[in-house]
Amino acid sequence: MWQNKLKYVLVLIYLNYVCDCAVMHSHSPNINRERTDDGAYSPRDRGHIHDSEEHDSEFDHEAILGSVKEAEEFDHLTPAESKRRLRILLTKMDLDGDNNISRQELRAWILRSFRMLTKEEADERLQDVDTNNDGKVTWDEYVADTYGLGDEADQNDIDSENEELIADDKLMWEAADVNHDNVLEDDEWVAFSHPEEHPVMMPVILNQTLRERDTDKDGAISFQEYIADRGQSQNKEWLYVEKDRFDRELDLNKDGKLTGNEILAWMVPSNEDIADEEVQHLFVSTDDDHDNMLNFDEILEHHDLFVGSEVTDYGDHLHNIHHFQDEL
Repeated sequence: MWQNKLKYVLVLIYLNYVCDCAVMHSHSPNINRERTDDGAYSPRDRGHIHDSEEHDSEFDHEAILGSVKEAEEFDHLTPAESKRRLRILLTKMDLDGDNNISRQELRAWILRSFRMLTKEEADERLQDVDTNNDGKVTWDEYVADTYGLGDEADQNDIDSENEELIADDKLMWEAADVNHDNVLEDDEWVAFSHPEEHPVMMPVILNQTLRERDTDKDGAISFQEYIADRGQSQNKEWLYVEKDRFDRELDLNKDGKLTGNEILAWMVPSNEDIADEEVQHLFVSTDDDHDNMLNFDEILEHHDLFVGSEVTDYGDHLHNIHHFQDEL
């Protein structure tokens, strides 16, 4: 009996917390230097669909608004105000002015949003690193912030792992530093903080991948080099899945190894592909009359797929209650 009462009290406490914090955001800036298990750069839509097939709407909202901060602001709005602002966005998205959003228009808008998100993430990171607040980042500022090393850092203070990471970062830095002044600003800093989204950085990513994985130094990545030490603790089924992926998806010319653009296709996620998948997801969920166009009314009817509001944010908290109850 007392266990049930305790459970009830805890749920009430949690509900009270939700009511006080219903508009507290759950969006978080994505720093695209993160990696997946196989070493590739994490795609922008990571976490969009969880392993349990549960759908995370944060990515949808950010893909439309192009800003984590804007997405958080929408989470504070009433549904009516959220719809009003969304309608304004639709007029900008609707390039031909026909009050419909085509797949091409939605795709172009999402790719624009991705670029804006990248800039927003880079600007936030710059604020952390730029200690003298001059809008630029020196190499010393970057190393001090990232590795906790001061200007007078002794080589003995740097362990071997950090030494390799710093050397890799230096190569990235030099590639991004287009004017060779050893200071990064504006587009240079964006390219350095998100190298996987900038063509000028592709040669560095390719060379770093070969240096890390190409153990026999033949200029290519074999299947054994691709799985590296990840395979030591895996079973045969895992190896079969990875071999199938290597053969079918990555080794495009079927020569048994990865070279050049094949390596980059593995390491660098395609924002274009992610945008295509997001367009398909939003059309399937919103195109009620199945005319392969989204009219404004359809989008506003499903506004919670495109932007947040107090109701959708509160709903996220209520959804979390079920997980909370399951754990009691």
